[in-house]
Amino acid sequence: MSDTPFLTDIETIRRRAREHIENGAVTEGYRADRETVLKLLNEALATEIVCTLRYKFHYFMATGIHAKTAKAEFAEHAQEEQEHADRIAERITQLDGRPDFSPEGLLTRSHSQYAEGANLVDMIREDLVAERIAIDTYREIVQYIGDADPTTRRMMEDILATEEEHADDMSELLDNLGGCGEPETV
Repeated sequence: MSDTPFLTDIETIRRRAREHIENGAVTEGYRADRETVLKLLNEALATEIVCTLRYKFHYFMATGIHAKTAKAEFAEHAQEEQEHADRIAERITQLDGRPDFSPEGLLTRSHSQYAEGANLVDMIREDLVAERIAIDTYREIVQYIGDADPTTRRMMEDILATEEEHADDMSELLDNLGGCGEPETV
């Protein structure tokens, strides 16, 4: 426990709350470099949009005897990636920023790539690679933010956990297909 008091003087808090009211949720107590956080969040937003689009493409293009299971995962992941994008965009606006939904430069802002894959196994591999990229970059974002912006950090930790689940799902699909599009033989 710290020797410092838990709260600043309540009168000081009340006075500060009235100052710079145009900044909304961004108060004097916000300790992160807001411009850097907004840049990182817009990159994460682009990543989630690219992942949504790739999963949607894979959903519609998956064919073959083993496509049904993969299509279900692709559809679920596309929906969850879109939810991540929405959460990130909302946080950007809470930080008095502007979410960048522009398709121009989307791939340069995104951490992951848009790779279609030639067949079902390639599609799954590309999704796994993208998830692994998101895992590493989101983990770095969480570490960078640290205690300076706990709300953004918690959101990114939650999204990171889902990305880890997605990677596990894609890895399991690959294992079930034996890496070559056919079930493993025992």
